[in-house]
Amino acid sequence: MSGRDVVIVGAGHNALVTGCYLARSGLNVEIVEQDAVVGGAVSTVERFPGVLMDRGSSAHIMIRHTGIVEDLDLAAHGLIYQDMDPWGFAPIRADDGTPDALVFWVDIERTCESIAAVCGMADADAYRRFTRDWLPRNEVVFDFFQQSPTPAHLARAMAGLRKASRSGVAQMSREFLGSADAVLDSYFHDERLKTALAWMAAQSGPPSHEPATADLVGWLTMMHRIAPGHPVGGSGKLSEALASCFASYGGTLRLGDGAAEISCRAGKVRSVTTTSGDQIQARQVVAGCHVQTTATLIEGTAPKVTAELRGNARTGNGLGMVVRAVTDTLPGYLADEAGIAHHAMTLLADSRVELRRNYGEFLAGRAPTNPAALVMAPSGRDDTLAPAGRHTVTIWGQWHAYHLEGESWHDIADREAAKLVEVVERHAPGFADSVQDLWVQTPLEIERELGLLRGNVMHLEMTLDQMFSLRPVPKYADYRISDVDGLYITGASTHPGGGVFGASGRSAAHAVLADRSSVLGRLLDWSNATGLRHK
Repeated sequence: MSGRDVVIVGAGHNALVTGCYLARSGLNVEIVEQDAVVGGAVSTVERFPGVLMDRGSSAHIMIRHTGIVEDLDLAAHGLIYQDMDPWGFAPIRADDGTPDALVFWVDIERTCESIAAVCGMADADAYRRFTRDWLPRNEVVFDFFQQSPTPAHLARAMAGLRKASRSGVAQMSREFLGSADAVLDSYFHDERLKTALAWMAAQSGPPSHEPATADLVGWLTMMHRIAPGHPVGGSGKLSEALASCFASYGGTLRLGDGAAEISCRAGKVRSVTTTSGDQIQARQVVAGCHVQTTATLIEGTAPKVTAELRGNARTGNGLGMVVRAVTDTLPGYLADEAGIAHHAMTLLADSRVELRRNYGEFLAGRAPTNPAALVMAPSGRDDTLAPAGRHTVTIWGQWHAYHLEGESWHDIADREAAKLVEVVERHAPGFADSVQDLWVQTPLEIERELGLLRGNVMHLEMTLDQMFSLRPVPKYADYRISDVDGLYITGASTHPGGGVFGASGRSAAHAVLADRSSVLGRLLDWSNATGLRHK
């Protein structure tokens, strides 16, 4: 039996961030991870000989706004980002039927030039107004995302939103509680522009027609502040840099031997037992895994907490699937003679009507008839990912149900993968013939490999009733399992939710440190309340 100040369960990127901040503070910290690869859904592996592919996310957006990369000096640990500028490329048809594209650059004026050329000056001017209205709001929102969702921090955010909003409080509240489609319809005329933005907004999970999705399109304005990035060598280079940073502060990382049980007694956390049978005593334990996995790990010694989590934290019926292709050439999108699509997230959606149909089929447990796709080809700029003459292309298809009515993923995986390949083929003729190998990640495969239950890459549904101080449940929204002294949670199951963010990991570390020292706790609470976090 060994002992640590803190044991962290899981080595996803949020858990690694927690570990870095705790180890940097001088604590004796060990991270235990069942997988042989660090990073969970933010990892990169050799899928085919000489070909590196991301296992989960590829575009890093939110973490680049947090200052975590700079604060932990991850560049010194090998992390190099390539800016995705443009960040969005949407192939469309011009009014005369010829191929064209909407291009979203970090520079707002350059983006407006693209919009004006395709949609007209009125929509270009509307985009300027859109960014002018929603960018200041989202700077406040992102600040709130980096703090514990306490009433005090929420009140401070609301005050900031009032200052940032050009409309009155009542109008602003109505806008935020409305749908993303309502926002799009209030600014723009061209349906092609609205479709591209709606599809990008939907990457958070909910469709653009649902209530309270307005800021899912509003937050896109943040990409005009800092470009999304893809690490040289793959998405997993972020996690590897975090692991290296953690080790440099004296942390211990155990791979291939994850947690089998978190033991609690008399209302306090006591130890973590690994799958190999090793028992690690700890005063504090941070569960960085899926919150329902945490529920399973504590069910033997904290059954009431398990019941609370299982009964109230909703995972949902999956979210999407991924096709990862090895090709002999990059996709040749029509109207992309400069090859800029390979710098961006390529948005392939026919219309908002089709997006709504996709979501309706998802709710009915049916495979999409005509899926939309988000495509990335990181090897177009990063020659470390594949041998010369070969490329990697990721095709994400959203709203693919984990549980299907009348069908099985074991039977239809190839069929649905072919649909996504065909979506790219329609916009980049010859793509299907360029495919040499495919790796298909159905919702079942996502669950099996990455521990993302029911294939939901966001852990829990990203709906209003499971966000902010309601995530994963109101009782435990401050990263503390309040019924068990010394037990904490972090990751996509907690505020602010899914995506490559890291904010949850840092906030969980703040909670642990605050509880270890009342003086330090007061300092950290003051720091958070005044916005003086690590930036």
